[in-house]
Amino acid sequence: MISSPMPDISYRVYSHTFKLDPIVRSLLDTDVYKLLMLQTIWKERADVPVTFSLINRTQSVRIAEEIDEAQLREQLDHARSLTLSKQERIWLAGNTFYGTERLFSAEFLHWLKTYQLPEYELRVINGQYEITFEGRWADVTMWEIPVLSIISELRSRAAMQPINRFELDVLYARAKAKLWEKVLRLNNLPELRIADFGTRRRHSFLWQKWCISAMQEGLGDKFIGTSNVLLAGQLDVEAIGTNAHELPMVEAALAQSDNDLLHSPYNVLKMWRRTYDGNLLIVLPDTYGTNTYLKHAPDWVTEWSGFRIDSKEPIAGGRELINWWKQRGVDPNEKLLIFSDGLTVDKIEQVYHEFHGKVRLSFGWGTHLTNDFRDCATKQNDALRAISLVCKVTHANGEPTVKLSDNFHKATGPKASIDHYRTVFDQKPVDEGAVEV
Repeated sequence: MISSPMPDISYRVYSHTFKLDPIVRSLLDTDVYKLLMLQTIWKERADVPVTFSLINRTQSVRIAEEIDEAQLREQLDHARSLTLSKQERIWLAGNTFYGTERLFSAEFLHWLKTYQLPEYELRVINGQYEITFEGRWADVTMWEIPVLSIISELRSRAAMQPINRFELDVLYARAKAKLWEKVLRLNNLPELRIADFGTRRRHSFLWQKWCISAMQEGLGDKFIGTSNVLLAGQLDVEAIGTNAHELPMVEAALAQSDNDLLHSPYNVLKMWRRTYDGNLLIVLPDTYGTNTYLKHAPDWVTEWSGFRIDSKEPIAGGRELINWWKQRGVDPNEKLLIFSDGLTVDKIEQVYHEFHGKVRLSFGWGTHLTNDFRDCATKQNDALRAISLVCKVTHANGEPTVKLSDNFHKATGPKASIDHYRTVFDQKPVDEGAVEV
């Protein structure tokens, strides 16, 4: 894929006259972990009926009062019209991911050749958009990233619509300076490894592209890639990502007994390993609580390359994993810890100084990279502040799905189901950090 020149973002925002300015330009404008999971789903659980739902965890923000419904439907409908181009299919088939050629099988790519996003249902309830996607798991799962990036960018567009030409120049100049100061701070960390994980809640596609380019320029080899497949191709960087909570949530919903439920997260690892190996063997342990996950983990889990710490307080989570490896006779310096939850520069520096030299270390930097416009506008504009918006699988095979998380604020599912899962997984209350993004 060939990169286009970097546009003047503020001028584009102010003066564009397109009838429809697409937010999602390609099916590859998504996170690579969605394609990696899709291949596993397609092989193992393609026909499981599922429902995905948009969830706004920042209830104080009434999205339906910020975003025009007609514009939202236009963007969703445009995303549904997309298929992979011949050039994109060739790139997926021939590119090397994680040092592996032909990571995606010929059979999977043949199926993906005609893939399009399925239908959606949209309603407005109490100032919020309720958007649901129902169907076969292999068909529905790819909606997660497009719907989140569409709503995030539509919020940005609505917030900037009243801003005049020169104020927009100042807004983006301040945002660029703010990001560059972060990059300079990060560049002071020797042997740092950091990637862009900011697609889902980005300010805009063009802004994410600028952020990645700035990271390339300012960090050099310390910047290891982006989760966004399209931008990885355009900017000639690695596509970085592994897997997410969606897999264990569906597998748990399929469990026939409490014992099956308790051990369902490890079934996910077995399925994953039937397709991937090496650096893609990264465990995400917090779906039903990290403590219980590690307590019941089979010995072969120690053979995996590393863990991604998501919802647990990062210092506590990192120490817990290092101790777990040591107790099992494993040298932590041979293992990888990936931190990715709500990372600010302050938090990255804190985690880096705690664990550098004790374990292989990597960071996935998300919303605070690609959507941090706080205090950048010349006038107070809260609509430019990122919110905690997610799109989760909410039902599978007719059963409600549940995510407990290490942070109780992030739990999803009906209360009765959450209570049952907490009993099965023996999850105790923990210190709950505020959920900002």
